Amino acid sequence: MGSKQLGFCDYEQATAKKRTRRERFLSEMERVVPWKALLELIEPHYPKTSSKGGRPPYPLQTLLRIHLLQQWYDLSDPAMEDALIEVPTMRRFAGIDMVSDRIPDETTILAFRHLLEKHDLSQQIFEVVKAHLKANGTAMKQGTIIDATLIAAPSSTKNKSKDRDPEMHQTKKGNQWYHRFAEGFAYGMKVHVGVDSESGLIHSVETTAANVHDLTAAADLLHSEETVVYADAGYQVIEKREEMQGRGIGFRIAMRPGKRRVLPDTPEGRLDDLIETAKAHIRAKGEHPFRVIKRQFGFQKTRLRGMLKNPCKVHVLSALSNLFMARRRLFCSV
Repeated sequence: MGSKQLGFCDYEQATAKKRTRRERFLSEMERVVPWKALLELIEPHYPKTSSKGGRPPYPLQTLLRIHLLQQWYDLSDPAMEDALIEVPTMRRFAGIDMVSDRIPDETTILAFRHLLEKHDLSQQIFEVVKAHLKANGTAMKQGTIIDATLIAAPSSTKNKSKDRDPEMHQTKKGNQWYHRFAEGFAYGMKVHVGVDSESGLIHSVETTAANVHDLTAAADLLHSEETVVYADAGYQVIEKREEMQGRGIGFRIAMRPGKRRVLPDTPEGRLDDLIETAKAHIRAKGEHPFRVIKRQFGFQKTRLRGMLKNPCKVHVLSALSNLFMARRRLFCSV
């Protein structure tokens, strides 16, 4: 964004000798986000200045940057407004000058998110980032890892409608109901991903209620060009499902833990154990995006209600996760 005159606090931090962890992170993201392509995607849907006068809309690039800051730091709309007031690093990334610019309030930040939801732009943001990565040498290969993770939903009824989110559900993990999941949150949703087995980047993402079986979304996580699919023991019998017939795919599904524990101490048993270890090393790449989304970006429980708003957030987070994991390669190609 164009250079602006810095306020005193901004100047003081900008000239500090030591860069903070946040500054380093945002500097890296500045370099790898495909800003031009994303702005071109959203611009046709963004409000224009009215010929009748009135206050002009905030610059699109500013609100896009604020939206990405929200995802990286898992901030609510009010918390994002407060952060822009209090944190010079975030203001500079958003291109806001405290001296001459208005800071978007929480209503404006909310309206931008609703704009993305209304026009299904989050899904398209994910596709734009995929195309950007492919253009920079991270095309999908012949192997896919499929996996799913649980995201908790608040179980509290202390809200305006006095009820829980009706589109979220509790689930069972192993042989026990997941009552103690995520610090007491008993139910939520699942994020299902298809991950490239070589690069570890997400190429497909689906969201469902938590009680939907992992196998249900499996076919939608394949890009049709893979020849081998890796998955954990929760995907047993996937090769027998009707939608998987005739695809020419080899399935490398983990052995059930109980069965692996009783493998005999024989050459055949030790070989089977080595094969399971090798499959586990490959499947580990499928966990990396979840680590970024849940630990790096802090998305461990939903703040938004319903299965419309949350999938939009998940698509943007998946795109940002890919950019974060591929940033070193992108630095070399820029």
